[in-house]
Amino acid sequence: MVDVYLNERFIGSIDNPDEFIKNVKDRRRSSKIPFNIGIYYNKEFNEIYLDSTRGRAMRLMGRVENGKNLMTKEYVDKLVNNEITWDSLIKEGVLEYIDAAEEENAFVALSEEELTNDHTHIEISPIAILGLLSSMIPYSNFGSSSRLIRGNKIQKQSLGLYASNFHVRMDTDVSVLHYPQRPLVKSFMHDVLNYDKHPCGQNVVIAVMSYKGYNMEDSIVVNKGSIQRGFARSTFYRPYVTEEMRYSGGLVDEIAIPDKDVKGYKSEKDYRLLEDDGIIYTGAKLSEEDVIVGKTSPPRFLGELEEFSVAASTRRETSTTIKNGEEGVVDTIVITENEDGNKMIQVKVRENRIAEIGDKFASRHGQKGVIGMIVPHEDMPFTASGITPDIIFSPHGIPSRMTISHLLEILAGKVGALKGMPVDSTTFDVYPEE
Repeated sequence: MVDVYLNERFIGSIDNPDEFIKNVKDRRRSSKIPFNIGIYYNKEFNEIYLDSTRGRAMRLMGRVENGKNLMTKEYVDKLVNNEITWDSLIKEGVLEYIDAAEEENAFVALSEEELTNDHTHIEISPIAILGLLSSMIPYSNFGSSSRLIRGNKIQKQSLGLYASNFHVRMDTDVSVLHYPQRPLVKSFMHDVLNYDKHPCGQNVVIAVMSYKGYNMEDSIVVNKGSIQRGFARSTFYRPYVTEEMRYSGGLVDEIAIPDKDVKGYKSEKDYRLLEDDGIIYTGAKLSEEDVIVGKTSPPRFLGELEEFSVAASTRRETSTTIKNGEEGVVDTIVITENEDGNKMIQVKVRENRIAEIGDKFASRHGQKGVIGMIVPHEDMPFTASGITPDIIFSPHGIPSRMTISHLLEILAGKVGALKGMPVDSTTFDVYPEE
């Protein structure tokens, strides 16, 4: 007897598990039961698990019968010509969704050349075993899994053009790269995702060599001339929000020019940055502790308001100042109301950021490094044809990390630059070497 569980609840026992599993799969493939029901047979515990819960990761695979792929060229041509859809192939049983548990009972082939009578499924494409970001890493089949995971996280953190309308948005703490570029070495997923519309990162000339010990371990040496020409330059945007709150007893906040003793106003020059209503001008340069929006509030405790007391006219200073250690230029000011009808002021401050010692850089292969030295252009090494690198990367970072894909991208990038065309580096489907 084999126990059967549905969504981790015991529902009964059966005598013939193989026949039961076949019946469930046949009904699923003929659309008699939902396509997202997974079935897993644990022979060690003699249990069958049926699962239809939400939130499971499922992926699409091609079915194999008697060593032959049911996804024939005829179906592929119809898909390309929009004569059929993926849903129709699922209903016909040519493709099916498999969850992680059911995949334990499946025997999956990567390509048709590997098919045998024992195989149950075939990958639609070998790259389908990777996630979205992993499929964008060049030559990722030449790198270790730990480096692919790091490459995933690095691509999530990369700077670029996150939205084309960032000028009119009030996003929290975002950066925009000044010169984002499409990569010279890319996979076909870059075209599928329309990557050219929102590029991240830049193409750089790399020299793999040591330089006076300043690029040991994870350090890199950067060309000062490249930085002066705009390499890795970005703008950081930070929004500041102020509201005129209403309190009990008819007391309200007031947005106005603060008194001269307010922290942040150091001279009469600072007052000229403010309009009559206490809001700073667009284009005003701010430094540490400067006031952005002047505001005063009633006393914190109403007990301080006594009828014949001097404190009755005392107000607290609650102006919005720029954060400690930051500076910038006022980019945008928006004056509006919140859902309660209170006046709300949003000020977006931008700060130009230039690469300096201590900044962190990374490639898509999990090879990350911190700037250890910025060298003048005239002191950088150069090739016989006069090419000077932007970055000097230590060769000692390759053997221990085993990122062969990093070296392949460097070589492919040079080929692409000399040929004047991008190089296809799709995983498991590399560009021919001739």
